[in-house]
Amino acid sequence: MKTQLLTPNEIETAAGMIRSGRLVGIPTETVYGLGANGLNPMAVRAIFQAKGRPQDNPLILHIPDPSWLETYCEDIPEAAWRLAKRFWPGPLTMILKCKRRTPSELEELKNGPVCSQTHLGPHIIPDVVTAGLDTVGMRCPAHSVCRAVIQAAGVPIAAPSGNTSGRPSPTTAQHMLDDMEGKIDAILDGGDCQVGVESTIIDLTCVPPRLLRPGGIPLEQLRDVLEEVEVDPAVTRPLEDGEHPRAPGMKYRHYAPKAPVTVVRGDPLRSAQYILDHAGNSYWEGIICFDEFAHWFQDHPVERLGGSLDSFEHARRLFRALRAMDDSSVKHIWAQCPGTEGMGLAVVNRLSKAAGFHIVEA
Repeated sequence: MKTQLLTPNEIETAAGMIRSGRLVGIPTETVYGLGANGLNPMAVRAIFQAKGRPQDNPLILHIPDPSWLETYCEDIPEAAWRLAKRFWPGPLTMILKCKRRTPSELEELKNGPVCSQTHLGPHIIPDVVTAGLDTVGMRCPAHSVCRAVIQAAGVPIAAPSGNTSGRPSPTTAQHMLDDMEGKIDAILDGGDCQVGVESTIIDLTCVPPRLLRPGGIPLEQLRDVLEEVEVDPAVTRPLEDGEHPRAPGMKYRHYAPKAPVTVVRGDPLRSAQYILDHAGNSYWEGIICFDEFAHWFQDHPVERLGGSLDSFEHARRLFRALRAMDDSSVKHIWAQCPGTEGMGLAVVNRLSKAAGFHIVEA
């Protein structure tokens, strides 16, 4: 199979592919997603196969506007509408209760014609999307091309990041093509992603609401709307044995380049000095650092994250930097780490997972 590269003028082509059960890479404001018809279990299973993704890792459903929520979710709390009004369309995913089928709907399904695409479970959303949970992540993306594809397809689109499982997420169509060439039908090129890290995920099925994954909407902005938001321990540490992920990105090693990563945390000047002292002069040691310190590492492959105080730029450049290191011959990567304010928490989370939580304090 040769993967087609589509342009934004071919939205109907992409939508038709998704309706028919095929896989299409779609642009969002966060990262490129690997999209399939979220109501077609067979198509969704193909996502897991193409990515090499574990089956217990739930997916997010993408919708074009908040009015679709009541079709697929139930017991929607008032907080969801407040968040949607403030942040949708945008990089926020809300965990809500899946809508259950009525007994008469279930009976009608069981007695009707059945094919490989038929979903017979108790919820409207197939279990393969939710990893068997009774909840689902719902998102309305800000990228106009992405929303147009969903609207044209007429179905919610299940779409994890469009990379091989465990690798850095793609923020350009070429990144996705590098991982998915020959595995999927097409990629719709919508330009570079502007946020650069995945959506924020908040669980609204618990009280108080809980942040499961930091992302494009900072925690501080969520608390402006909801006041109290807890942070799940898995944001800053690996899940323990027996813990089950309630959202994407919680359980497995993610975002990792080929070379091992050491994250250096602390004051920017101290962390840069620590890397300088420990990386030596070897070309095989790659450096991801803030702009102010790039000239310290002229003997190394260097990728810049932006100025030390610009966490939004750090997020935008992070995955691009990790993929650039893959294109070099480095055997080890040293990465400066921002603080946890604003978008910094998302960057810290992604870097920590990319490093397998190999973190040192400067």
